[in-house]
Amino acid sequence: MVSSVAVLSDVHGVLPVLEAVLADPSVREADLIVVTGDIASGPQPVPVLERLCAEGERVQMVKGNADRELVALRRGEQIEPPDEVTLWAAAQLREEHVQLLDDLPHPFVVTVDGFGPVVFCHGSPRRDDELVLVDSPLSRWAAAFAELTPEHRTVVCGHTHMPFVRLVDRRLVINPGSIGMPYGRPGGSWALLEHGSVSLRNTELDIDAAVEAVANGSAYPHRQAWADEYLRAVNSDADAIAAFTPEGDRPV
Repeated sequence: MVSSVAVLSDVHGVLPVLEAVLADPSVREADLIVVTGDIASGPQPVPVLERLCAEGERVQMVKGNADRELVALRRGEQIEPPDEVTLWAAAQLREEHVQLLDDLPHPFVVTVDGFGPVVFCHGSPRRDDELVLVDSPLSRWAAAFAELTPEHRTVVCGHTHMPFVRLVDRRLVINPGSIGMPYGRPGGSWALLEHGSVSLRNTELDIDAAVEAVANGSAYPHRQAWADEYLRAVNSDADAIAAFTPEGDRPV
C-alpha cells in the first residue's frame, strides 16, 4: 500500500512542462508517480522517456493508445493513418524505448491508503482509446467499467486531456488532465491522491520559455506550430468536449 500518488497523464513528448511538474514539492514527496499513458508521442519523445526512467521505481507508466501506436509503427504493423507527430516520434525511438513502451501495463492497479485498490488506465479500464467525458451518460460509464469488480471503487483515467473528479454510481472517477497537450488552460495539469482525498493541481510555468525550449530541443519539422497550439492551450475544454462527445451522447 502507498499513502500518496501523484498522477500525470498525456505528457505527449513535452519535456519542459514535465520537468516543471516533477519539480513540484508534492510530486517529489509522493510515494508513487503514475503516468497514465500517451507518454512519448510528441516533439521530445526520447528526452521524456529518459527523464521518467531517471526517477527509477518511483514512476509507474501505463500504456496509452499513442504509446501502443508508436510500438506498432516501429514494428511495421498496419494501423490507422497516424498523425504526423506520432509518425515522426516513432522514428526517433531506439529498440529499448520500443520495448519499454510495449511492456507497459494497461490497466495498472495499486492499493492506495484511503482509496483501496485504484485502477489506473488511459481511456478506460477495458480500452486504452475509449472516450468517456465528465458529462458522459451513466450508461456509457457503466459499459466502460463493466469488467471491474465491486472492490474497485476508484478509477483514474486520461486520454481526453481535461481534468475532472466525479462520482459514477458511487465509484470515484478522476482525470488529471494533460501535461503536454492541455485543453482549457495552459500549464501542467495533474492530480494528487493522498489519504483518501483528491486534489486537482495545475503547475504554472513560463509558457513562452516552454515553447522556446520545445522548439530548441526537438528536430520535429513543425515543432514551433505544434508547441504554440498545444502548450498555449489554444483548444478549449468546450472545443474538446464538442469534438469528443460520441454522436449518441449528444442532446437531441
